Amino acid sequence: MTKLFKLLTIVLGLALVALPAQAYEKGDWVIRGGVGMVSPESTAYVDSIEDLSISVDDGTSAVISGTYMFTPNWGFDILASWPFSHDIKAGPAAGPTPLKIGETKHLPPTFSFQYHFAPDAKFAPYAGLGLNYTLFFDEELDQTLFPDTDLSIDGSFGVAAQVGADVELSEGWALNLDIRYISIAPDVTLSGAESDTIEIDINPMVYSLNLVFVF
Repeated sequence: MTKLFKLLTIVLGLALVALPAQAYEKGDWVIRGGVGMVSPESTAYVDSIEDLSISVDDGTSAVISGTYMFTPNWGFDILASWPFSHDIKAGPAAGPTPLKIGETKHLPPTFSFQYHFAPDAKFAPYAGLGLNYTLFFDEELDQTLFPDTDLSIDGSFGVAAQVGADVELSEGWALNLDIRYISIAPDVTLSGAESDTIEIDINPMVYSLNLVFVF
């Protein structure tokens, strides 16, 4: 709730400083492409291994989204990306910096309805709410640390909230900053001599800087 409150505060602040410009219109496509960073807030504990915590590091990749404006204020947005790669780390629940024990990749397709507060502004803020599905693949576990043990991560559905703003550069082109909070809580299974399944609340913030093309 704290994150969502911060997002709402940002949007309200952006809406107050909008300046007149060419408006988005019904039927416009808003294409945003750039670089995104997924910053998880994840820690979980493995019951079968005493005092072990697991966390997931940040990942950066190329992102692209397309928003169809079915009114000047309302749009439907689809987010896609090149796969994100993340290091998985583990260590004592209270102790030194955790060590890398493996890695994984993921794709985060996200579908959102957006409300654009000032579609006729040079500085055009918006907010969105929707649904995310995160697909994990290419999971790898360091076999020197966990011999004969496999790692698998299930897919995860969750709510996604976003705020952002498009800053007009010229007719049809803009610069965009987009911030999302995505609820991601997959089941993670370590299977070997013993098997243990845990749920990790990854729940990342996703930051992206994009170039925008409107047509």
